[in-house]
Amino acid sequence: MVAARITVNGKETPLAPAAPHTTVLDFLRDRGLTGTKEGCAEGECGACSVLVARPGVNKPTDWVAVNACLVPAAALDGQEVITSEGLATPGAPGTPPELHPVQEEMAVRGGSQCGYCTPGFICSMAAEYYRPSRCAHPEPVDAAGSTDAEHGPNGFDLHALSGNLCRCTGYRPIRDAAFAVGAPADEDPLARRREQSPPAPAATEYTRDGSTFLRRSTLAETLRLLRERPDAVVVAGSTDFGVEVNIRSRRADCVVAVDRLSEMRELRVASDHIEIGAALTLTEIERRLDGSVPLLAELFPQFASRLIRNGATLGGNLGTGSPIGDSPPVLLALEASVVLADADGEREVPLADYFTGYRQSVRRPGELIRAVRVPLPLSQVTAFHKIAKRRFDDISSVAVAFALDIEGGAEGGIVRRARIGLGGVAATPIRSLATEAALEGKPWTAETVEAAAPVLRAEGTPMNDHRASAGYRSAMLGQSLLKLYAQTTEAVPS
Repeated sequence: MVAARITVNGKETPLAPAAPHTTVLDFLRDRGLTGTKEGCAEGECGACSVLVARPGVNKPTDWVAVNACLVPAAALDGQEVITSEGLATPGAPGTPPELHPVQEEMAVRGGSQCGYCTPGFICSMAAEYYRPSRCAHPEPVDAAGSTDAEHGPNGFDLHALSGNLCRCTGYRPIRDAAFAVGAPADEDPLARRREQSPPAPAATEYTRDGSTFLRRSTLAETLRLLRERPDAVVVAGSTDFGVEVNIRSRRADCVVAVDRLSEMRELRVASDHIEIGAALTLTEIERRLDGSVPLLAELFPQFASRLIRNGATLGGNLGTGSPIGDSPPVLLALEASVVLADADGEREVPLADYFTGYRQSVRRPGELIRAVRVPLPLSQVTAFHKIAKRRFDDISSVAVAFALDIEGGAEGGIVRRARIGLGGVAATPIRSLATEAALEGKPWTAETVEAAAPVLRAEGTPMNDHRASAGYRSAMLGQSLLKLYAQTTEAVPS
């Protein structure tokens, strides 16, 4: 097996002597690439952002920004990384490098002050700069030359920076810089790199100081490995595991990566269901579905930040079993199921039966979530309401997902089918069965909704914590149903 190494700014760099738990952030800084900074060590500030070459959606390769503070360096064995230092073009001996267009705009428009977080912004902006569909489909502009507060006339989506924080410059000059960049030049090497395939997945076996990081080439090999090592920690995007490493000093004896297994990275649409590979990132799912599942399309912008969604997976979000994960309520409302695989075969489990207790599930030792299946056809009326202290990039206090079939029109039609998923109000994500029963067979009217709202308020066993009180959570459940009615009828119940 080839020694583990990462191509950093075009140069192959051995992983040794880094420990298996060493993050990409520390790996880079130990090699003098100090533009990559640590701010929060939790994936919330974006000071550590770097670019990674990943399988593309519209081109063979996409440049994707990720949180270097969360990803183990061993997880990038055989892959390509670009840091803020690698974006500039080296000058002749004795002359300064030529700034990248993103760096140039940030400089001339005053987007950098203390400069601590600037390299992270630069890398996140560069990922959006190289997004193939950005310049191919620019946003329409109004008479004032603008689109909306979050999209520029050059097609730049400010949500690409939603995981980056600046404490001193303020965001207006950063926004100005983002909206000023043009299309990549034809001779831009990173733009040209998108036309070639990304590095093939590398089988990895990296051991130091008694700890091991493993990646097998196929799902079958991985499942056999997990049978032999049921104690292994399974990672994909490492957005949760990286926090455990940084904040709680977790040091696993054995880590098994599944993020590049082709069998877990497929998205298939059949006549009666959509199957989403458990190792596809949320960004990949979002762009491949392209709004065809409206409830998921509503979830994605509210799920953490773009930097996190570039690494996070549905398999990881469900595998942690958190009662406040954002995807379980949505998938419960969609009546999704999970495909569990082990060395003996596969089984399909409805998500409503998957969770058994706080961070517990029916998944057995040695089993993986291979895929998530969403049945078709989809419900006509859907909505996702996330109640949190911030609009974006926050943990929910309450999350509610609705999927309703209303026969005869939204106003006064009969609710033939109702599915409601809840998060943050019990030890596990749950279906709101009593409220579903209170709605089904009834007309979609203010009277029906007002009668069902108290039922929804009584669902679950909400608790008091630093995010919200139990009373607030219950109140928000009932209010969420009233809001759904208002959204579907444009009339607020009395």
